[in-house]
Amino acid sequence: MLQFGVPDPSTDYRLRPTSFGLVMRDGLLACVRVDRGEGSYFDLPGGAVDGDETEQQALIREFVEETGLTVRPLERIAEAAQYLRRSTGEPLNNVGGFWTAELISLDPAAKVETDHELVWLEPSMALASLRHDAHAWAIATLLRRTA
Repeated sequence: MLQFGVPDPSTDYRLRPTSFGLVMRDGLLACVRVDRGEGSYFDLPGGAVDGDETEQQALIREFVEETGLTVRPLERIAEAAQYLRRSTGEPLNNVGGFWTAELISLDPAAKVETDHELVWLEPSMALASLRHDAHAWAIATLLRRTA
């Protein structure tokens, strides 16, 4: 598995199973802008796999929570890990799958994460804008598969 990020050798990174999604509509990729004031950033929708969830179940839940989109996972196209620090400072190593998914519906009222905003970006803009190298790599993987 590919590992992205440079860990601080004096820090213990908690292993965190994750699932992130790649949803295209009209040539644009669903992303989220996470509002952290001057420290705002872009991510792919997705996040932690909770409890006994599968990656697919986590992906469906995370999309609704972050964007209001209901999606259907299609294919797990990549797996990677990313060292990071959450905005709280907690050190994590996100490990998991990147899934293509089909857009089923949009219900803005279902979105619960108020600091996340759904944005549709051209894939090249997403490659340059996303916070994590693992996310950019997953987009490149998707683009190479559809070229």
